[in-house]
Order: sequence, then structure tokens, then C-alpha cells
Amino acid sequence: MAKIHHHSLLPSILLALLALLSFGTLALSRTVPVEDLEMMKMYEEWMVKHGRVHDNIEEKERRFKIFKENVERVNAHNSVKGRKFDLAVNKFADLTNEEFRAKYTGRLLTRPPTKQARGGNLKLTDDVPTSIDWRKKGAVGKVGQQGGCGSCWAFSAVAAMEGIVQIKTGELLDLSEQELVDCDTFDDGCDGGLMDNAFKWIIQNGGLNSEEAYPYKGEKGECNTTLSSVSVASITGYVDVPEDDEKALQQAVAQQPVSIGINSNSFEFQLYGSGVYNGSCNADLLTHGVVIVGYDVTEEEGKPYWILKNSWGLDWGEDGYMRIDKDVKDKRGKCGLAMLASYPTIE
Repeated sequence: MAKIHHHSLLPSILLALLALLSFGTLALSRTVPVEDLEMMKMYEEWMVKHGRVHDNIEEKERRFKIFKENVERVNAHNSVKGRKFDLAVNKFADLTNEEFRAKYTGRLLTRPPTKQARGGNLKLTDDVPTSIDWRKKGAVGKVGQQGGCGSCWAFSAVAAMEGIVQIKTGELLDLSEQELVDCDTFDDGCDGGLMDNAFKWIIQNGGLNSEEAYPYKGEKGECNTTLSSVSVASITGYVDVPEDDEKALQQAVAQQPVSIGINSNSFEFQLYGSGVYNGSCNADLLTHGVVIVGYDVTEEEGKPYWILKNSWGLDWGEDGYMRIDKDVKDKRGKCGLAMLASYPTIE
């Protein structure tokens, strides 16, 4: 996101007049500097782009203040020379970080302390490619949009399942996250879940229906047992990747897309735009489920990174994806991404 520049007085006055006309009561409710009026115009354009509507002028004024602070933070971050990633004035730009965490992140359920064999062990091989991108191999479906429902675990599990189904059959199917949200009795719908639990339920249910037949609604509803009894794809097991081991995780991702947990709570994660993420994050608490669909190194420095597929829509990150530091000193991985990795199997 480029900084806002003031090239001359006349354009500033014109922008101010436009902002006054578009922002209405808010602009007239107080004495506003020209800089704010330009920011108001920017906010109006942002609201149109993201379909944001406010019930009253007080809420709009509050949101504008948050938006302005976030734009200033984005500009400050992006002005630092030598940075590895950029922030963006994305669809989360009028939320405080506290609001963002409350609505779009949570806390993943944890694995039980006693583990059972569920699909064998990670298949180790000496022939691990230096880079892989399952998108280029046709094993990754469209980027999902979970909305305000805490269903990241379902999107992560479904993406991993779609991947292995395509690898085994050659057909990329669009499977139903809503079926998991409504019907999976091991997880908590929009209040969170665990990818392993989702795999377990899918196996017990005999598979999943398609997205077309059981479309996503962004809220938990009654399980449609008629639709849920129809399966267009199934899995036979799932494997937990050894914890705190990025080398083992690379072995897994070399074979198929892998579900992971990650801490997504930071301001930098909220407004991530592009580049290899090396920002702040706390690995002590996993708050979000995503899927790793590949890894590579940067052309300029040869710096290794993972490729994450998120479920916040195309207007977050790099068209819905994030590149993030790989092979870091912390054995838990950047933002804890090596702590809760697993993948479904088909025998």
C-alpha cells in the first residue's frame, strides 16, 4: 500500500470537497484536517470495495478512526527498508486486532494425550524435492471464505482431503465444509475444532458430499442427514506428523497438502499483504487451521518458505495465500506451524 502524498494545495482542496460530500455528517461533525478528509475518501472507496455498511454515524466515525490508525501502521511498516514482507489495507483494515482475533481466530482443540494408530506413520523417503507447489500439480482447490464462523478447522481438513483425493484419482473435487460444520459431532462447528477430529468423523461417516450439494453458509445449522449420507469422496485414515520437526513436515508436504495449526493473532498476520512472512507471532497458542500446499526458496536470497492456503478469501494475502518462514530456529516452526500437522490417507 503506497503512502498518501500531498502534491499541491489544489488537489487537496478538491479531495476535501469530495470527502465532505461523500462522508456527510461525519465530516461536518467536527473540524477535520485536510489529511483526514483525504483519508475519508480513501475509507469511502475501501467501504465500497468491501461492501461495508454502518448502521449509524457514530459507528462509522469509530470505524474510520480504526481504519486511519491501521493505514498509518501499514505505511510505517512498508516504509522500513530491507523488510521481507508487506502489509496491506485489506478487508480487515477497520478492525482492531482485538476485534479481529475475536471474530476470525480462536483456539484449536488439542490432540488427546494418548494417541492411537490411525493411518500408519509418516512415510519417509530420501528423495525429497527441494521445492514443490501442489497448486501447479492440480491438487489444490479454490480459496475458501469462512466469514465470521470459526470453521477454519473444516476448511483445513477439506483442503487436505481434496488434495489426496486428486493425487490418488486425478480428479479435483470441491468438497463440503458445511457438512463438517453441521454434522461433525467431534468438533464445535463455528466455535472451533481440530483437523484430526474432522478426519475421524469423515472416516466414520463414509466420506463427504460435494460443496455444490451441501453449500457453505457460514453458520452452524442442523445436520442434513439426507445430504450427509451421500459421499462423493472418502478417506481411510490420517497421520500425525511428528511434532516440532520441520524436516518431517517437509517430508509430508512433499507427498501431499498437509493440515496445520498456526498462531494468527498478530496485527501483522491480520494485515499481511505479500512477501515471506517473518513477523511477530506467539507459538504458545494455536488459533487457526490452514493447509500447507508447498515450499520453495526465494529467488533473491535463497531463503526457504512454506506456502499456506488460508480460508479468509482472495482479498487477504497473496490471493488468499501466505508465504512464511521455513526452517526457523524455533523447533515449533514459525508461529507454531510444526506443532499440529496431519494429513488424510487413502489406501
